[in-house]
Order: sequence, then C-alpha cells, then structure tokens
Amino acid sequence: MIEKLTVIAPGLLGASIGMAARQKGLAQTISVWARRPEIRETLSTLDWCDDAPESIDDACRDSSLIVLCAPVERIIDLAQTIAPGLENQPIVTDVGSVKSELCRKCSDALGDKARFIGSHPMAGSEKTGMDNATPNLFENATCFVTPLAESDSNAREIVSKFWKDIGSIVVEETPERHDALVANVSHLPHLVASCLARHLSQTLPDAARFCGNGLKDTTRIASGDPGMWRDIVTQNRAEIVRSLDAFQDELQALRADIANEDDFSILEKLADGKSFRDSLDA
Repeated sequence: MIEKLTVIAPGLLGASIGMAARQKGLAQTISVWARRPEIRETLSTLDWCDDAPESIDDACRDSSLIVLCAPVERIIDLAQTIAPGLENQPIVTDVGSVKSELCRKCSDALGDKARFIGSHPMAGSEKTGMDNATPNLFENATCFVTPLAESDSNAREIVSKFWKDIGSIVVEETPERHDALVANVSHLPHLVASCLARHLSQTLPDAARFCGNGLKDTTRIASGDPGMWRDIVTQNRAEIVRSLDAFQDELQALRADIANEDDFSILEKLADGKSFRDSLDA
C-alpha cells in the first residue's frame, strides 16, 4: 500500500484517481492540491480526500507517489514548481497525452529530487472536471507507462503496479513510440471528428434537424475542450501531421474509387473498415 498519494489538479482524471485509490484501498493517505480555493473547500468535504492544503509543497510533503494531473501544457511547469520542496526521492508520474518532450523535461526538472516515470491513461471523456469523475474511469482502460532508458527500474515497477491496481491494462512504451501510436488512435480521430463537425457547421448549419444517432456518435468526441486539444496538437505536431497525411491518402483513394465507379474496391474498403471496427469490441 502507498503510504501517501498526492494528486495535483483534481479534474476528471485526478479526482477519478483519488476516488479509485480510496475505493480499492491503495493508499493510506490521499492528499489533493487544487489551485482554486473553492475547489479545495469542496475537497475537504469528500470522503476520498484526506487533505487539501493551500500549499502545493504541503500536499507533496512526505508523499510516496505524486500524480500530476493538470492539462498537458502545465505538467512541466508543475514538475519545476514542486521540485525544490521534495525530499526522500518520491516517485512522480503524470497523465499527459503527449510524452516525448514532457518526459525528458519533467525528468530534468526534478533531477535527483524525485524519480519521474511518465504515464498516459487512455480514459478521458469529452466531459471534464471533478464533477464528472468516477472511480471506475480506468477499469479495463489502456494506460501507457513511458520510462526513459535511464529511468529508475523500481519506480517504473511501482507506477505500473499502481495503474494495474487501479484497473488499467498497462502498456509500456518509449515516449517516442507512445506519441506515434496516440497520434493515430487518439489525436487523429479527434481531429477528424472536429473537422467533420466544422465542415457541417459551414455547409449545413441546420444539420441537427436531419441527423440520426450515426452523426452524433461519429462526432461525439468533437465536444472535447478546444484549448486542451490545441495544446496536444502543439506538442505532438510532427506525429499528427504524419497521421493526417496517411489518412488523407486513404480518403483520396476512396474518393478515386467512387469517382471511377470502382464498386468492388469501395465494397472492399467498407468491409475492411467494418472488420476493424468490429474487432475493437471483441
């Protein structure tokens, strides 16, 4: 059991981590730091949170495991902020959805004050904030653990075990391989959904009058926070461009089949798409 778990920034993911850790008995003490006083006041009334101090240093003091749960563009700054007050080399991880630059800069910022191991639970939602948190958010969800080559092996094992204990299926990858993978399975789908939604808003503004559940399902993730997704794109630009280029080739090939009346190739592509989609639920 973790003696003290500290969650920094209790949004959807951070609060869900705290809830799950308490429900599963993974930590003796759960301390949570939030920037806004009203959130800290709310936290003090919740049974899964033992402590919600005003000072981030107090929240991290004597912690065994610290989880940085802020938006991806703030995680490096948080690592720099907490580093001076850390003692006894706690383990620090995060939930950021882009890993290459983040892992190296967080590791550098923490230096010998802590042992950093990157993480990325694939368990978000288009709904954000602590009010939407649930202890079951991570059940059977993939969680990437992304150590550097020089990362502490014991810290890596503890972080992996934490995510497994919280209900996730852990996949260990290098930060660079992680960014290439999520560009295709996470970032590309969101951008395609957003692009489709924007296209319809321009060409058919009253589409809601005519659409069924298919369009709603296809564009659901476009409801994600635009600012957060802009920051993800900024930090994973090269891999996202590669995934968009490959998808554009696929879309262009389908367009050519339709224009050339190649119905056999159209059917083949549709069947391949159905087969892949069905495999996701297997």
